[in-house]
Amino acid sequence: MAEVARKHPQALVCLLSALRVHSLTTQSPFELWVAIPNKSRAPRIDYPPLRVVRFSGVGLTDGIEEHPIDGVVVRVTSVARTVADCFKFRNKIGLDVALEALREAWAARRVTMDDLWRYAVQCRVANVMRPYLESLS
Repeated sequence: MAEVARKHPQALVCLLSALRVHSLTTQSPFELWVAIPNKSRAPRIDYPPLRVVRFSGVGLTDGIEEHPIDGVVVRVTSVARTVADCFKFRNKIGLDVALEALREAWAARRVTMDDLWRYAVQCRVANVMRPYLESLS
């Protein structure tokens, strides 16, 4: 992650890689999931293998945390934002992964219902997440 952040500072660690950073999954992704702006060129790097998704507008600026890793500041999506993104990209990563992330984050009390709902609306997955959020409360 530090190497990618050093070479491509606009890249944002997201989805499965962000779940690993936040210790919310049992999955061990073999690729580093990064988000880049819609119109920008995909980073080319030999190692680690990258899985690129594209975000735009508020998706690139809201819900971002900075973590120091190996002396480099790495931009990572927050816990609530990562859970909402997992539901948004559920066809790529699997609904089971999104549900596991939601359960783990809620059980560890690392998210609030308000934060989850805010990012669900922002990511346009409120209707998808509503039944799962209702089952938690």
